[in-house]
Amino acid sequence: MPDRLDSIDRHILRELQDDGRITNVELARRVGISAPPCLRRVRALEEAGYIKSYRALLDEKKLGFELTAFAMVHLSSQAEADLQEFERFVRTLPLVRECWMLSGEIDFVLKCVAPNLAAFQALVTELTGAPHVRNVKTSLTLRNSKDAAMVPLEAENS
Repeated sequence: MPDRLDSIDRHILRELQDDGRITNVELARRVGISAPPCLRRVRALEEAGYIKSYRALLDEKKLGFELTAFAMVHLSSQAEADLQEFERFVRTLPLVRECWMLSGEIDFVLKCVAPNLAAFQALVTELTGAPHVRNVKTSLTLRNSKDAAMVPLEAENS
């Protein structure tokens, strides 16, 4: 796979982001090539790591997770071993959907879901008691104004 993607590769990636269940025949038709080379390109994009996985995006509210919140975690130590220990701990918490290490005052920001406020409070208590956690600040979401799970492929990366 070349370092730079051509327009067909980018078109394939755009189409797959829009509909990961599209058939190869339909994908090939949309990008303007025949099915066999389209399948070869998709497999090459997968092998090169451009396509990490395929999954369904679920509606958390319909599944009973009414609350979405962010937890900002400040650790008492930024030693690499302590950071990794916290990351391992967070991976065990199903209500934590995303964990991002940050620069600046906050060490980690966690995107969390919960069925209700009591469940979220229990999660915060668990986080507060985790190794090396100095404090946890939380913010409940009011609404989501944008939820773009896709990588913007409109402009050529330089």
